Amino acid sequence: MLRTLIQTMNNVAVIPHLRQFHASAVCCKVQAGRYKISLKRDKALTYEMANPPHYIAHRKSWNSWDTSALQDGLRSAETSVEDIFIRRFMTGTWHDLFCSEVIIKRQFNLIRIAGLIRQGIPSRKMYFLIGYSEELLSNWLQCPVKLELQTIEKKEDTIFKYI
Repeated sequence: MLRTLIQTMNNVAVIPHLRQFHASAVCCKVQAGRYKISLKRDKALTYEMANPPHYIAHRKSWNSWDTSALQDGLRSAETSVEDIFIRRFMTGTWHDLFCSEVIIKRQFNLIRIAGLIRQGIPSRKMYFLIGYSEELLSNWLQCPVKLELQTIEKKEDTIFKYI
């Protein structure tokens, strides 16, 4: 009777109804992409940072929206390199003004760049930087580029919660 209760799978004894044997990795304890809780709970997180990685496309959004990574998509490597270049150019040109991630949206031949920036410079300089960035990126990437920036008073306005 004891032999009927014990089953052997891959030389591992398994007793039914008492313990289940898994050969796969544990999926419920994913730690990648999550922020560690600080001792004083004073680490500020934005809304994008506060959501765990499995909420991408449900609560979070992708930082780059394009369809070149689909099957038979063209220019997937070039698109990735261009996205890295755009992010570095924007954070360098708008030094210490971006309060969020740089969001890149590609639609047909148009590249739209979105983000939240701080009101740390006069409006005249801000308009110059918008035109400067659009013109240079349009010439380098050989397609129209449009900046969609929103301003906030201070960086603390983007804080969603503390951990």
